[in-house]
Amino acid sequence: MLRSPELPDCFYSCNPVLITPSSRTPQHSLYLSNLDDQNFLRFSIKYLYLFRKSVNIDCLKVALSRLLVYYYPLAGRLKKSPENDHKLEVECNGEGAVFAEGFMDLTADEFAEIFQKPNRTFRKLLYKVEAPSFLDMPPLVVQVTNLRRGGMVLCTAINHGLCDGVGTSQFLHAWAHLVTRPNSDLPITPSHFRHVLKPRNPAQVTFRHPTFTESKPDNPISRLDPNIYQYLQSQPLVPASITFNPSEILNLRRQCMPSLKCTAFEVLASHTWRCWVKALGLPSSNKVKLLFSVNIRKTLNYEIPQGFYGNAFVLGCAEATAQELVEDNLHGGVKLVQHAKSILTGEYVKSMIDHLEDKTLKTDLSCSLVISQWSKLGLEDLDFGEGKALQMGPLTSDIYCLFLPVIGDCDAIRVLVSMPESVVDKFEHYMTKFSSHDSERNGPDANGLDNVETNGF
Repeated sequence: MLRSPELPDCFYSCNPVLITPSSRTPQHSLYLSNLDDQNFLRFSIKYLYLFRKSVNIDCLKVALSRLLVYYYPLAGRLKKSPENDHKLEVECNGEGAVFAEGFMDLTADEFAEIFQKPNRTFRKLLYKVEAPSFLDMPPLVVQVTNLRRGGMVLCTAINHGLCDGVGTSQFLHAWAHLVTRPNSDLPITPSHFRHVLKPRNPAQVTFRHPTFTESKPDNPISRLDPNIYQYLQSQPLVPASITFNPSEILNLRRQCMPSLKCTAFEVLASHTWRCWVKALGLPSSNKVKLLFSVNIRKTLNYEIPQGFYGNAFVLGCAEATAQELVEDNLHGGVKLVQHAKSILTGEYVKSMIDHLEDKTLKTDLSCSLVISQWSKLGLEDLDFGEGKALQMGPLTSDIYCLFLPVIGDCDAIRVLVSMPESVVDKFEHYMTKFSSHDSERNGPDANGLDNVETNGF
């Protein structure tokens, strides 16, 4: 197992600045829904883009300033609700987004060679805002790093409480639109207000929601269950990165055919979950979960307006014992994923939103692999006028698993997840083992994969 080389230091020629909206914006407090305001989402989504050619810094700043007129909550600040100390809202005050400029003595081609497995030194590419708490962090932080010979790295940190994956993609494409067409209006008008996702009164929790568990200290279940999450956090972690081309994904799907039709996402999520459990060597009786993000814009399409960029996803939850998952074939895991998706009806989602009124609930990470799909959000198509990115992905790798786009192949998927150093080779072996006994790579039936749902966080 080879570690990726460390990046050189980043040099800042000037202090970061605050980019404020270019004209006056509404001043008010913005309600965050129960889907926005989960403890699980109190972090920033950090994207990293590598471009062959740099973009004029002033053009980026001017366009961002104008964009923040449309997306003015991202220029505000989080605060606790005066009515409920456990509830967050956005103070829309136009304070601004942080924008930093840097230089790194590295070419775009040199960076592209080590891009697949991010390490801790990648964090040099995003300015670290010193803040006493998450509440004090600006919702939007941007750093543009120019490279030797004209390349550019763009990093953004966008508060997850304000945007999901669909929303962040919409925001970034709107920014690129204003850079390339500075005198035009946005193609999609953002919708800010989250009252369409308010809980009912009285609450109607009519379904079981295994995604969550109570965080009460006297909860006997939470004390007895083995905590895989804590184990992973205590280990030296290294990223595993495996790219599946369309032929390999089709090979996986063939293991379920003809008795079970499945999407690329369903089969790859099941395969990754099984390999993760097997590599960790979990006791056979351990209950394990797969949590995966599902876009509910179509599920609640009569309520959620076009342009809504807040959190409009829920986590589907597949469950099994380690023995059931590993000893069964891929077909069994896929059926669990499909069942978890099938129960996410409009009424189920409303029940979940009501359930989240209980602030003792937390996302059950103790025995779970979490998968977020970035590969169908259009993130890789971002173009500020000098061409699309050479590479895009997260700034860092974590124990949460990402399904990432592959530049130049819209049907390929790169799986990125951090694993304990002691098992990462085993995990990568299990993930790629299937191809030795299935059809050849790049076979004649590799095309024609159906588009999977947009399942990004």
